[in-house]
Amino acid sequence: MTLPACPHVDFSDDQAAAWSRVAAAIGARGVDLAAGVAGRAEGAGAKVAVLGKAGSGKTHLLARLVKDLEASGVKIAAPEEGKTRPGRRTLAVVTPTNKAASVLRQRGVPATTLHRMLYRPNFHPDYQHLVEWLTGERSDEPAMEPALLLRAKAAYAAHKSVVVALAMAGMRGSDFIAGWTARKDPLDIGFVDEASMLGEHHLEDLATLFPTLVLFGDPAQLAPVKGGAMVFDALPDGERVSLSRVHRQAADSPILDLAHALGDPDLGFGEFERLVEQAAERDERVVVAGRVDAALMPRSPVLVWRNQTRMRLIRAFRTAFDAPPNRLLPGEPLVCDGLELPAKMQSRRVELEARGLIRGAQTVYLGPGRRAGFARVFVVGSEDPVVSCRAIVRIESPDEEEAFLPFVANMGATFVHGAALTIHKAQGSQWEDVQVFAPDLWAAARSGLAEAGVPLWKRLAYVALTRAQHRLLWVRQPRLSRPAAPLTVDDLAGVTASPEQSLFAGEGIVTG
Repeated sequence: MTLPACPHVDFSDDQAAAWSRVAAAIGARGVDLAAGVAGRAEGAGAKVAVLGKAGSGKTHLLARLVKDLEASGVKIAAPEEGKTRPGRRTLAVVTPTNKAASVLRQRGVPATTLHRMLYRPNFHPDYQHLVEWLTGERSDEPAMEPALLLRAKAAYAAHKSVVVALAMAGMRGSDFIAGWTARKDPLDIGFVDEASMLGEHHLEDLATLFPTLVLFGDPAQLAPVKGGAMVFDALPDGERVSLSRVHRQAADSPILDLAHALGDPDLGFGEFERLVEQAAERDERVVVAGRVDAALMPRSPVLVWRNQTRMRLIRAFRTAFDAPPNRLLPGEPLVCDGLELPAKMQSRRVELEARGLIRGAQTVYLGPGRRAGFARVFVVGSEDPVVSCRAIVRIESPDEEEAFLPFVANMGATFVHGAALTIHKAQGSQWEDVQVFAPDLWAAARSGLAEAGVPLWKRLAYVALTRAQHRLLWVRQPRLSRPAAPLTVDDLAGVTASPEQSLFAGEGIVTG
């Protein structure tokens, strides 16, 4: 196969080689990136995996490929997009989690979640004209307030999502969405970030949806808990390309320096801790802390290995914030643990998952809903974040066999507390500040466990460190500081303590 030459002179050799391999796969289906021309979708589809550790330039490469595709005439596929019009070429960038999609959107990449691409909203007939005008299917303006149309158009241009555009224009999802259905029509080109989190069933769904599929993943992450291997491990060598160089912007990061130091097979835990201490002496972005900072936990969970540690930290967190034993405080972090709904309510499951309430989604409790058994939550990283649903909240205790249920419905979305997370559950997410509970990693080192031939503590440490966008706090003692201020939701965009004062004031999605 003759690969097209990469035109980007600022790329490293391995980035240029990866660009050429992806361009060849896309070119096999009629899009010539080198010439900037998008032809008809003809030829066989292809899969390519771009693999590299943190700092190797995967996101920079992905973002540049997106711009190259747009410059060639390929349009960004909105999550709501139906059957592709003949001759129209589209690209969708998807991730397994809301937070991963949010990280890409912050870097200018119009990403959404896998679940949002698998499901399509059915718009209320009263809004169909507006939907078609936003997507370019109609040129005549709807008979609506001009200021509303301007807001909706600006939001659609920025986010490429009708749902987000209408929500940011001040409308409620319950007004303009009549329901959700599974997508039946395939799309075109798909980019998948954080592919190390995918299971085999995800890959099958994606391959059905996208004839051309490009996976971006980090082989040093932890394998899926139930899967045992990463989906790109099974791809032939010709369908995988690796990035190995650490780029200048990454090399300037003491956190990534520490993460890459874990690749030394002779490095022991004690030596690694000394590297952390030395990094802390040189750079304020690394902190050796004597105790957990409770004030960071509502939005940046402590990352641990053991469930017992997680439960003890959550109990200490609630005690520090004077949380009553029989109810939740607005601002407490929750993690969606799944949906417990009967088969006859499959449409409700689709609605909730499309809105971001998927297993592992990070949320913040806002308060009770307007109906008994309902809770209002803010889904972190979601494009339309405020959701009201029947909720089952479990707060586990290290000393009790049965979990405490401060909020319970017969059926609905299930949640566990999110002030502390296992490192496995933290994959795909990033936070400005990350607290890593070092005693747990020491326990993992002493256990002698390994994964794929690598000591488990090193894989855990690598994943935990690379969740930090700016600052790493290496916590050495099982102690917790007292917060100086009470919990609040005022830091969440468009949200206040009162549902009536919120930009997203409606009940949103309900189950029941």
